[in-house]
Order: sequence, then structure tokens, then C-alpha cells
Amino acid sequence: MTSPATGVPAALEAMRQQTIELPSWAFGNSGTRFKVFTTPGTPRDPYEKIDDVAQVHRYTGITPRVSLHIPWDKVDDYADLSAHAKERGVTIGVINANLFQDDDYKFGSLTHPDPAVRKKAIGHHLECFEIMRATGSKELKLWLPDGLNYPGQDDLRDRQDRLAAALQEIYAAMADDERLLIEYKFFEPAFYATDVPDWGTALLHCLDLGERAMVVLDTGHHAPGTNIEFIVMQLLRRGRLGAFDFNSRFYADDDLMVGAADPFQLFRIMDQIVRVGALSPDSGVNFMLDQCHNIEAKIPGQIRSVMNVQEATAKALLVDREALAQAQRAGDVLGANAVLMDAYNTDVRSMLAALREEQGLAPDPMAAFAASGYAEKVAAERVGGVQASWGA
Repeated sequence: MTSPATGVPAALEAMRQQTIELPSWAFGNSGTRFKVFTTPGTPRDPYEKIDDVAQVHRYTGITPRVSLHIPWDKVDDYADLSAHAKERGVTIGVINANLFQDDDYKFGSLTHPDPAVRKKAIGHHLECFEIMRATGSKELKLWLPDGLNYPGQDDLRDRQDRLAAALQEIYAAMADDERLLIEYKFFEPAFYATDVPDWGTALLHCLDLGERAMVVLDTGHHAPGTNIEFIVMQLLRRGRLGAFDFNSRFYADDDLMVGAADPFQLFRIMDQIVRVGALSPDSGVNFMLDQCHNIEAKIPGQIRSVMNVQEATAKALLVDREALAQAQRAGDVLGANAVLMDAYNTDVRSMLAALREEQGLAPDPMAAFAASGYAEKVAAERVGGVQASWGA
């Protein structure tokens, strides 16, 4: 078995290609079902959110895109917002639809029994397509919160048929160079039955729609004990993993900083991703942080999350693939496991610090941002107005 250190040059080359998209909503106020906590300097509009996104990119060098959430990030002039982003060194990424905050959606949106409600929900996606074209985005993400709390509340089969018909109408409205990303979540806000509860349901709808419909995997959207890396492998195997949303969970969809709860799980997931070269920008997989920073500072929370992903990725890239394959073919259970563990136990922090210095960045992004004075500056400047928050 070779030392993981021998793979450092190849790992660094792959790391230079890595990018992670940031969510605009991570920079607003957040909290629990009981309280949303405010923080001095919180952005008051999408322009200020983008300013904060640019700070993360300035110190990490790998976060050049920002996801927008509609209607939370509505503005009068999307071309102007896109130009503002480019001035700050970032671009607009995925546009996220919102089907969970209108009173009309109490009993569902795309699966609602009332055709008028379904028409409204479809119309929202058509509006999102217009925003995509005004900002240069090429991807629309759909998370469906629809479901049932009680058996018999509605017909399970009928809801799937309504969803399929609605998705066909949305898919038909896309341009040839645009993609529809379908996210799944096994529960919440519905508790008895969720209309897109798992990757299989999402994949079936994507296969029915066509090649430009892809599955979104969110690490927080699974039952305890789920082997997420297996799901990653299967979706990559079929070429249907369109996006990957990073966060951490202890119990459910906690939206904590990625790598906080189970860094070994994050390593195992990244192991499957780098194994097939899905880290490459042309892989078709869009990596994003989908997190809400309830008690920690927003920008440092995003920076730390990026660093956690980088560390897990670097370790996965150091796996000795030849030694692993030999041990697997020989049935050497402990030897194969040791290959993975050797890579996981490698301290890659100095390697990543050197990579940042090579790219003209500070070796320690957290310390560099803290010393910049930006947090104190925006806390003094962003006085008055309404702070952005989850759902704002």
C-alpha cells in the first residue's frame, strides 16, 4: 500500500477545479420554529446578500455562484442584479422555486386537487424561467413540499398523476439548454405521506420527463441510518445526479454546517463523487451549501462549511485506488478498509493552506475574514430597513 501523500499532486490538480455554490438564504436571519434570531449586519436585500457571498469567495476562492430563491430574492431588475453579482466577482446560479408559503398551497401545490391551484404553481415555475433568462441561470430547482398528514386525506395515486402532468408542462416550457432539478425529502411538512419522499420517486419522474430532468440530493433529507453514498453512487451511475446540497443533520433536516455531525459520512460521499470524476465542472453535478445559520455568524459559517467540504474532498482524492481495488479483488476486508481509513485519517489542512497560497489567497480563510473588518463594517452600515430572513 502506498502512502496517501504520494497522491498529493493529483489531488491538488483536482482540487483546483472544485467549486461550490452558495445559497442566498444562508445570509439572512434564521432560527427554529419558535424564534428567528437577528444579527447585526444581516443583508436587507438580494444585493447585500450577494455582497456577502462575494466575501466567502474572496477568502475561499471556490464559491463563484449564488443560488436565488423566488420570491425571497425578487427584485425589479434581474439584469441589474446579475450585473451587480459580476461586479462582485460572482454569478447567479440555480433559481429555486417556492411552493410552501402561499395559503393556496395548504393542501398541496402541483398535486393539489384543485386545477386552479395547480395552474398557479405551474405559473410560478414559468416566472422562474423568465428570471433564469434575465440572470443567465440555466437551472431551476423544484422542491415539492406537498403531502398528506392523514390516511384517506387524498388519493395517493391521483396525486402522483397530477404531479406527473404538472411536471410535463413545466419541462415543456424549458429552453434546450436549461435543466430541471427535482429535490426529494422523506418528510416535513407532511408526515403521513410526502409526494416526492425519496430518490427513487424523484428519479422515476425525471426518467419520464427526459434527459434534462435531474435529481437533487440533499444530505439532510434522509431517514437516520440511510446509506447516502449508495444513493450518490446509483444516481451518478445513471447520470442523473444533477445537484448535491451539502449540510449536516443529527435528527432530521437540521440544515447545520456540512461536516459538523458526521465528517466520516461526508468523506464517504465525496469518495463516491471523486471515484467517477464528478468533481469536474463538466460533470453536470452542481454542488451547493444548503444551510441555515441559526446561532453562528453567517459568513464565517459558510467559510467553515466550504473548508469542511474541501478537507473531505482532499481526503477522498488521496485514496489509493489501485491498492483499494487489489484488496477488494483479493477479499481482503481489513486491508480494503484500511486504505480508506488511511486517507480519511490524513491531515490535509497544510496541503489546502499551501493550495490557497498558490492561488493568492490567505492560507487561513477564517482568520483572514475575521481580520478584514468586514463584519464590523456592515454591522455599522446596515442600520434601518428590514433584515432578510428565512421566508422573507
